[in-house]
Amino acid sequence: MKILIVSDSHGQSEILHLLRERHSHEVEAMIHCGDSELSPTDSALNGFYTVKGNCDINGTFPNDFVKKIGPYTFFVTHGHLYNVKMTLMNLLYKAEETGANIVCFGHSHTAGSELIDGTLFVNPGSIHMPRGRKEKTYVILEVEGEQVQVHFYDAEGNRIISLSNSYQIPINPV
Repeated sequence: MKILIVSDSHGQSEILHLLRERHSHEVEAMIHCGDSELSPTDSALNGFYTVKGNCDINGTFPNDFVKKIGPYTFFVTHGHLYNVKMTLMNLLYKAEETGANIVCFGHSHTAGSELIDGTLFVNPGSIHMPRGRKEKTYVILEVEGEQVQVHFYDAEGNRIISLSNSYQIPINPV
């Protein structure tokens, strides 16, 4: 199973159309972690589960949501309401509260992933204005049993090996 994760597109609808066209045939879900700066009815967001970022003033996106995708429970938020530029502790507490195995967030425009106390945190970076690197980035999560591969890609679809990681994440019993 594969899941596409993108964030911080800041009005750039063309890239969202391109990502959907490039990957919709291979992914089971597409997540936008906020700051799309688009209306919820914009066709660029068709098929994306989307949350509200601090720059999203055009609509009624939820601040966050919990969704079961495959064997895992995802908690998705933009991150500004959880102080993610300073710490991931607030998100860790929220993940524990919601039973999430995987947390997807943006806001900092900084691509990365890490495992904390059995919970995977994924920030796809920014597909428009990256920080800390030149590539505009997004993620494809590849789930096979309890093995989760986090593959980072640049906007042209080239895999960024230096950012990509593999994690063992226990599946919670139902």
